[in-house]
Amino acid sequence: MADVDTKSLNGLLNGIAQIVYYNNNDITEELLKSELYPDLTPEDFHALHEKMKGLLKSVATADMDQSQLEAFLTAQARKRGTGGVSTEQAAVLSRFWKGHRARVRESLLNQSRWEPSLKGLTWRVDLQASASKGEATNSPVALVELELGRAGELCSRLSFQDSDFVCLEFDEAKVNQVLKKMADIQESIDTIVHRS
Repeated sequence: MADVDTKSLNGLLNGIAQIVYYNNNDITEELLKSELYPDLTPEDFHALHEKMKGLLKSVATADMDQSQLEAFLTAQARKRGTGGVSTEQAAVLSRFWKGHRARVRESLLNQSRWEPSLKGLTWRVDLQASASKGEATNSPVALVELELGRAGELCSRLSFQDSDFVCLEFDEAKVNQVLKKMADIQESIDTIVHRS
């Protein structure tokens, strides 16, 4: 593979990452073809684009480390026909993944988060001085404040104006119920993890 082809393939991988993982709408398959592979037919470029996109998705989905990647690329290089990759392509993909793994992983994590997300939690235990009907009680209560945020906001604790706050008050019985539910959830997770 010539040096120009190496640069073009690296550019193609960067372009695919921009589209798939970094949500850059300015990059298109047509732009990549015209800038990187103007001499290829549209069918040949589309086949190359789809092959590289599929390989990159496989690598990213498995979050492959260097040894897993080497084994994967070795297997791909051994394939015959259009499904495999050349050793030069494998080397370019390996260098690309080494430089982009952390950023692609972060992008995948951000895409899989539920909305809104928990940005902060504060709690304290207080004594309740009186009940709603005015009678005196000296029972302890747990006060919990949840800070909820949306994706794309600053992760800084200084961006409170972008947050929603939920305040909860628990008496001792409610705290025990929450702890029991959390123990049940942990038990369910442990059962699933140990089965797989």
